[in-house]
Amino acid sequence: MIIASTSTIYGSEYLEYILPELAIFFKGIDEILFISYARPSGISHQAYTNIASKAFNQIGIEVKGIHDFENPIKAVQKAKAIFTGGGNTFVLVNALYQNNLMPEIKRVVENGTLYFGTSAGSNITGVNIKTTNDMPIVYPPSFDTLGLIPFNLNPHYLDPDSTSKHKGETRETRIKEFHTCNKISVLGLREGSWLEVKDENIILKGELTARLFRESEKPVEINPGILAI
Repeated sequence: MIIASTSTIYGSEYLEYILPELAIFFKGIDEILFISYARPSGISHQAYTNIASKAFNQIGIEVKGIHDFENPIKAVQKAKAIFTGGGNTFVLVNALYQNNLMPEIKRVVENGTLYFGTSAGSNITGVNIKTTNDMPIVYPPSFDTLGLIPFNLNPHYLDPDSTSKHKGETRETRIKEFHTCNKISVLGLREGSWLEVKDENIILKGELTARLFRESEKPVEINPGILAI
């Protein structure tokens, strides 16, 4: 799997910063199933698929939107690879449960289907979505997700700005609140960072560190390299 904090970094086009990595990761793959359910800014599934197609066409991969399939479960079962895009995590998870896709995605990925996620699509690889930044605009049947990695993520992680006059909660504050009720470790992924997961190895990639939060412990910075969480 490649689990990315974001699809777009400042000053770049959609997926531009990570396309070289994806070209290597998806070598030999000519078609990918795109799960568009998160619908960023409420755009349509087709509009979202068009955006993904424009990016993947640059590395010779055709994108098939899951919304075009009469049977989404069979689409996942037959997919050569899967990309789940970002947007609203609650909307994404709700749609996955409605279509009975959560267990099927987990099964095919554990059996070797390549998976790429950004933002919300990365959130669902964790144990649950309780550490997402998104508003709960819909109520999915469960917050539990794929559990393909043994911890949660906080994509788009932001460090406190010492010069800001804003006095609201920081990301670190919210994650500490999470740990008053939960024991699951949380990895704050900064923009432009991603995880590469192969077998039992989880490798932080990109130029930045990630911030690891464990219950009742001080947060620590994780350097690019093999993560032991």
